[in-house]
Amino acid sequence: MAELVYRKQQTECGNDDVAPRPPSDPNAPGTTDAIRFLAFSFLHSFSITPNLPSNKPLIVIMPGFSQTSDLPAWKELQEHHTTLGRNLVLKDQFQKDPKRFENFSHKFANTVDNTEVLFDFSKNFLTQETVSLLVKLAKEANVEELRDAMFRGEHINFTEDRAVYHAALRNVANEPMEVDGKSVVEDVNSVLEHMKEFSEQVRSGEWKGYTGKKINTIVNIGIGGSDLGPVMVTEALKPYGHPDMKLHFVSNIDGTHIAEALKDSDPETTLFLIASKTFTTAETTTNANTAKSWFLKSAKKDSYIAKHFVALSTNEAEVTKFGIDAKNMFGFESWVGGRYSVWSAIGLSVALYIGYDNFHQFLAGAQAMDKHFRETPLEKNIPALGGLLSVWYSDFFGAQTHLVAPFDQYLHRFPAYLQQLSMESNGKAITRTGEYVKYTTGPILFGEPATNAQHSFFQLLHQGTKLIPADFLMAAESHNPVEGGKHQRMLAANFLAQSEALMVGKTPAQVKAEGAAEELVAHKTFLGNRPTTSILAQKFTPSTLGALITYYEHVTFTEGAIWNINSFDQWGVELGKALAKNIQGELETAGEGANHDSSTSGLLLAFKQKSNLS
Repeated sequence: MAELVYRKQQTECGNDDVAPRPPSDPNAPGTTDAIRFLAFSFLHSFSITPNLPSNKPLIVIMPGFSQTSDLPAWKELQEHHTTLGRNLVLKDQFQKDPKRFENFSHKFANTVDNTEVLFDFSKNFLTQETVSLLVKLAKEANVEELRDAMFRGEHINFTEDRAVYHAALRNVANEPMEVDGKSVVEDVNSVLEHMKEFSEQVRSGEWKGYTGKKINTIVNIGIGGSDLGPVMVTEALKPYGHPDMKLHFVSNIDGTHIAEALKDSDPETTLFLIASKTFTTAETTTNANTAKSWFLKSAKKDSYIAKHFVALSTNEAEVTKFGIDAKNMFGFESWVGGRYSVWSAIGLSVALYIGYDNFHQFLAGAQAMDKHFRETPLEKNIPALGGLLSVWYSDFFGAQTHLVAPFDQYLHRFPAYLQQLSMESNGKAITRTGEYVKYTTGPILFGEPATNAQHSFFQLLHQGTKLIPADFLMAAESHNPVEGGKHQRMLAANFLAQSEALMVGKTPAQVKAEGAAEELVAHKTFLGNRPTTSILAQKFTPSTLGALITYYEHVTFTEGAIWNINSFDQWGVELGKALAKNIQGELETAGEGANHDSSTSGLLLAFKQKSNLS
């Protein structure tokens, strides 16, 4: 196993306030002040200077390796893939091993509602040797050490010098959790108590609009993690939603998005949630100001804003400047990343819609999966195995994509949520030591609810030239058992049939036996041997959904740890935003703009002409 090594950073950073200093005890990896995963060779190559307080020591923890492909287990996996992995035929494995399902499936005990979630990995390119080698790779890559550092509140987001502590948001057991030597439990519970009190006031009708009417419409204005998580969860848990409450989520700067939401809203009964940590996000503040103007056309008085607008933010100055009462501000810490923020105040729309008790169950299910991930050996650790499988397919089989297909209409936004979680986290090409990776990272994740998906892109899965590993999700129990459960049984039949069909395929002999014309035999043949993971829950309850989201969070963590990248920043979103700000100014003036390539200049001028701006 490669050792985590504390090293004094020798790179000249050009900033006396953050001059490198060694930790007080370099042999104590649990010492918070010593944990500074700051890869300056990467940061300074892009002229990025970390914004660090002057009293903090600046230490880089090198993982003992840079390229994961240099680790012994990686080379063993390459040999294993050459000799066995790429030649493995799944249906033959089932014939050889009658207990294959038993040996390669795991049950997650959801202690919150006393149900189990079954994770069946048996239809994957795995043998016991494969699992052993993948686990060996995880150990050599220090996955367990990095996991433990995350749960200790250490600054594993090294490019921003932040803890990654969203697990503290769902700490319903009130276990001790600290960042920089300070307990976070009290602050988290304070926000949760505020959310509980407010959501109960709104749902009961105690909180009223400026004319005394009960609130019946919630409009959440946010983007990225301030939108995708709440949208997905409120859709997934619609059976638990308040029957008299309408929800709208506005994220896009396209005016159509806010216009359609306002068209379906009444100023007297609408509550706006403005979700922006800094309260400066361009799309969010623009949409929020449009909503405020719409509201004031009817309400007239600025003082009424306090009854209809609340802020999910930490910037009190900007919040109060907007007109929102600071008492109606719900904050969260810098260690909460956007794509992990649905557990925080960003989840207020969820609590308002499904009720705080159900929101608490949602958090509890997530913590149950956290506990499994922290305490279970890698060989039986469900999220770790999911992440290792992803690396196995991406880097050894050349898979470029990953499908997530929920067999549940309420989960129709789940793939979109996972797209941000996965691709914003692991769409990176620089290792923790600042080198360009020599292997593939970040597969493209996509998905659509089945059975719809079967009638669109499943053709590619079955007979295309690309290997597309897939996850199929289903609950045995439906929230809507119409026609005596007939629909659910049909859905289950497809859930079971698709994974089997992708595995076994259909031979030319079988096609001929069905009487197909000779010239059509090749077209009707299915090669099979396409890997899938089946995830079967009892019912998609708040706690089960919380556990499933957390499963994918830790899958993503495991991938990033193996690839030796930082899964917790998102510099890739910044460049386009910066250029857009410049171009927006050019749209207000004549001409084609300055310092652009001919394509961008031509498009800019064409837009002005078509918009009568030139």
